[in-house]
Amino acid sequence: MQKRVAFIGLGNMGGPMAGNLLDAGFAVTVFDLSAEACKALADRGADVADSADAAAQACDFLISMLPAGKHVSGLYLGEAGLLVTLNEKTVVLDCSTIDADTAREVGEAAAEQGIAFLDAPVSGGVAAAKAGTLAFMCGGQAAAFEAAQPVLEAMGRASFHAGPAGAGQVAKACNNMLLAVHMLGTCEALAMGEKHGLDPQRLSEIMLASSGRNWSLEVYNPWPGVMEGSPASNDYQPGFMVDLMAKDLGLAADVAESASVDNRMGLLARELFAAHQAAGNGSRDFSSVLESYRAKKG
Repeated sequence: MQKRVAFIGLGNMGGPMAGNLLDAGFAVTVFDLSAEACKALADRGADVADSADAAAQACDFLISMLPAGKHVSGLYLGEAGLLVTLNEKTVVLDCSTIDADTAREVGEAAAEQGIAFLDAPVSGGVAAAKAGTLAFMCGGQAAAFEAAQPVLEAMGRASFHAGPAGAGQVAKACNNMLLAVHMLGTCEALAMGEKHGLDPQRLSEIMLASSGRNWSLEVYNPWPGVMEGSPASNDYQPGFMVDLMAKDLGLAADVAESASVDNRMGLLARELFAAHQAAGNGSRDFSSVLESYRAKKG
């Protein structure tokens, strides 16, 4: 029997994710405040609901991809929240990147209602969302993680059970803080070499074969023209926006502070990306931070 999925939130990530579920043979009902985003999915075979509540009726899986914790709590909690009306057999996955406290709150409320819930933020960006190669970091009960495998496999290449509710958000904060740090280090190294006359492509090859090898250098090279298909080779469009990296580094700072962890590298990364954001680069790919290094005199 065809499984039914309700998908709420069809932005740059949610739209492609819902499309991959359609391609995998799921019956998908979508809702978003953007009529254009809904139409794009309707043209591919999705049903369009006129509200989140209507979308969530009689579904096997409910997936949400929303901007912030306040939107997630508003969707699920309270007398008008979806947890009150959902069928207890529905498996809920919130793929938003939000604060761990909100994820825990929603997870606990879902457990009280007997509903399987995962906070399941993703890694990979827009390109991976389109290709169906996302990585999911999931917090919640192990049984919920197992039940969610059919939809996770349709949208991604890997999924991990990180621990109880909120653990997915903590894992995402750790991952993206590290991503920011090694992207900044890669930009700094390439700019330093280029200032001394080294070809950025040759320097990239040298570091990839040496101990400086990292994901930013290997998969997402920030220097224009070095890597075909990277945002850097397309005027830093599309990709993972600076605005989103700045948001994630704020979440990482909160996670570190709540556990009294000295995360001075993460805080410096937050400062540098905030400056790049303030310079008008919020909608560009985060690897565009390279330009702040190339612009320095000397």
